[in-house]
Amino acid sequence: NKYLKEQSAEDLSDSFLSGEEDDAGLVVSKNFRNEINGNLLSSSSNSIHEARLKAKAKRRLRKNSSRDSGRGDSLSDNGDVVSGTSVAPSSPKSKLLDRKSRLGKGRGLPKKGGAGGKGVWGRSGEVYELEEVDQKDPNYDEAQENCVYETVVPPLDERDFEKTVTPIVQEYFEHGDTNEVAELLAELNLGPMQSKVPSLAVSLALEAKASHRELTSRLLADLCGPVLSLSDMEKSFDQLLLELPDLVLDTPGAPQLVGQFIARAVSDQILSKSYIDGYKGRVDCQYTRVSLDRAAVLLRMSMGGLRIDNQWGTGGGQRPVIQLIKEMNLLLKEYILSGDSKEAEKCLKDLEVPHFHHEFVYEAIVMMLESKGEKTVKMVLQLLKSLSVSSVISIDQMRRGYERVYMDIAEINIDVPRAYFILEQCVDKSFSMGIIDVKLRDLCPCRGRKRFVSEGDGGVVKLESY
Repeated sequence: NKYLKEQSAEDLSDSFLSGEEDDAGLVVSKNFRNEINGNLLSSSSNSIHEARLKAKAKRRLRKNSSRDSGRGDSLSDNGDVVSGTSVAPSSPKSKLLDRKSRLGKGRGLPKKGGAGGKGVWGRSGEVYELEEVDQKDPNYDEAQENCVYETVVPPLDERDFEKTVTPIVQEYFEHGDTNEVAELLAELNLGPMQSKVPSLAVSLALEAKASHRELTSRLLADLCGPVLSLSDMEKSFDQLLLELPDLVLDTPGAPQLVGQFIARAVSDQILSKSYIDGYKGRVDCQYTRVSLDRAAVLLRMSMGGLRIDNQWGTGGGQRPVIQLIKEMNLLLKEYILSGDSKEAEKCLKDLEVPHFHHEFVYEAIVMMLESKGEKTVKMVLQLLKSLSVSSVISIDQMRRGYERVYMDIAEINIDVPRAYFILEQCVDKSFSMGIIDVKLRDLCPCRGRKRFVSEGDGGVVKLESY
């Protein structure tokens, strides 16, 4: 049994993978013997076995040296372990990572003078000169040598025309600058759609306010010449007359309005005076006949002194304040004579000055103070009530109108001696009708009343206090 234990220990030491591995590689056991399983080996088989062990050790060394960069222990050419020496890596990867020139040339300067690198077109501040055309180039074309390249804008078709020009006209209704519209249209390649600009502007103005129609007439007069020609204007109005049956569906008064546009265009000299005469005897549509008759009547009236250039009026804040005050006074006087509150409401809306309605309230109260009968006071209060209920006059504008009268009542009292007494009555009636609230009623100024002093003063009357 003792012999068998010694033999098994020797067999373990004599195996191919006997020994321990450390960080440097494989350490070969020193107790190697020339026998395997109790059989002695010859010298030739012993040398083959040693060669195999050396080859296996070298292969392990190459793997560890490439991974550990040659640090630690290594094997010599004879297969012996050499500790503390570093061997140059033999892996081909080391050559790829070498940044030195393989040819051994160069002065150590950066490539391309510092202009190289990913996404770099050249050194900063470098100016490139024009390259000369190589006539020997197979792609050389003599016809392209003197070419001039320009930006070409394709002409608009009918669908793109409406999508592009409609926002321009609608924005013009807000700012009223004809020069901006002319510049925007000049940038477009209208082409054959150029003659449809006036008809599109007029069709949009038919559904808008009177002030927008006045702006449209000014726009047509300013565009004729720089952007549009006289023939374009005539073609556009011809198209409008043909489209009247469709325009009437959306705007019932389209024939009369188009006739006014034609009369205004003739007055502005963007249509010839013989334009209306050219339709005599060849009109079949009743709407076209109404439109042309309206234009002819306005032109005949202009000879008698009617100003066609102001037939649409000036809308909104473009009017002077004095003119607005006069129109509001006329509106109130016409209402007192007719008693038609709906017409008065329509006329007030047509003025297009919702921010100036406090002036209308002020003038209405002053008219009540200057009136000599109860009829005027009652009618004016009914008008203010209807305008307040329909929200034509806002609560803020109504309050500002009453407050202005409160502030000016002292001056009004000079011309109207009973102004304080009438104002108190009007304010109380306004509160009872729901036109004003309690807070505004309590702000109404009152004039001090006459009173007698005590009997000790001899019945002397004190002066009135304000």
